[in-house]
Amino acid sequence: MKIVIDRGRCTGIGICESVAPDHFEVDEDGTLQLISLGISEDERPLLEEAVRSCPARALRLENRLENRMENRVETQGAGQ
Repeated sequence: MKIVIDRGRCTGIGICESVAPDHFEVDEDGTLQLISLGISEDERPLLEEAVRSCPARALRLENRLENRMENRVETQGAGQ
């Protein structure tokens, strides 16, 4: 599982930081930073809450295995 930030949507409000401070930090200039790339399955509910709390809908969680499979399908289909 990984966290994906849509930087074009992020407004730097920092609600995600208040929900999951071990994973998110908003810099002085309002730029959201991931401060923890490792995500355990136990942390999933907390991160899902951070995603839901984002008013700009700038966050999402992706399953790495699903993402790799989608990329493989797109790559295989590209040459046809």
